[in-house]
Amino acid sequence: MSDLLFGLDTFGDVPEDDAGKLVSHAAAIRQVVDEAVLADQLGVDVIALGEHHRPEYSVSTPETVLAGIATRTARIRLASGVTVLSSDDPVRVFQRFATVDALSHGRAEVILGRGSFTESFPLFGYDLRDYDTLFEEKIELFAQLLDEKPVTWSGTLRAPLENADVFPKTESGHLSTWVGVGGSPQSVVRTAKYGLPLMLAIIGGAPERFAPYMDLYRRAAEQLGTTAHPVGMHSPGFIADTDEEAKEVYWPHYRVMRNRIGALRGWPPIRRQEFDSEVENGSLYIGAPETVARRMARAIRSLGVGRFDLIYSAGAQPVSARMRAVELYGSKVIPMVRDLLA
Repeated sequence: MSDLLFGLDTFGDVPEDDAGKLVSHAAAIRQVVDEAVLADQLGVDVIALGEHHRPEYSVSTPETVLAGIATRTARIRLASGVTVLSSDDPVRVFQRFATVDALSHGRAEVILGRGSFTESFPLFGYDLRDYDTLFEEKIELFAQLLDEKPVTWSGTLRAPLENADVFPKTESGHLSTWVGVGGSPQSVVRTAKYGLPLMLAIIGGAPERFAPYMDLYRRAAEQLGTTAHPVGMHSPGFIADTDEEAKEVYWPHYRVMRNRIGALRGWPPIRRQEFDSEVENGSLYIGAPETVARRMARAIRSLGVGRFDLIYSAGAQPVSARMRAVELYGSKVIPMVRDLLA
């Protein structure tokens, strides 16, 4: 599986410094850039930055940070993970990522999604009652923009376009575009409809339960006459020198983050027993390099994915621990997974 890709994902969680104090949003953004530079040096294939508009995250405009990363790296692919297309403008999204593509000599990727939070909708003046329609119409427009030809389009929630040409063009004529899906069959079929690659967010439970979505994507593409690309998955995890160290560094900050989200969604507080169960049998890839590599290889083999992105920050894990996690992922975990799958 030499063509298998490995990535790192982050939302730019605001980390602690070595004294246990949260750094500023500005410092957190610069930290993400440093982590991406290290990942590039270690041969990681992709760095993906998620969009959020909450105080615990520093990245609200992934493409801006990716542009900075582009000027300090040589080979790593530069992706969003995800761009919330519903509360953005498809034309501007295309223009911004085409610009990153130019700065990086063709390394830009956009992963489109509806987002796991809804803060961006009121922030940018969108009505949550239009949640589904916004994404349906905007991905239709974005798919047309990918042809890089003049576009004529009309919908109900955006002004129409009449033979509109959009600049800059990419040098290759192709902006790499994925759709991030959290588990909705309708979203899987929609992705197949437009012939775009699918990125599955597998953030809880056994990864094998997502196998039906892989099958659905391939069947839908065949029935619709489009291309079924290799599917990607992204899941949270953390790597340290030992299993115990990884869990003890990750857990306290993960618990705070998880309970904050849970309070918004009516979930009960997470217990340590649930966390340990996810680490052992679910979709948290936490531990020493050997442990993480073994579990990643099992998930990749069982689902047959072509790309695995590890969400390596979840909460305020210290800066030094995050850098070590990136280092171990690139230098040890990826080679081990490749050996296990050979």
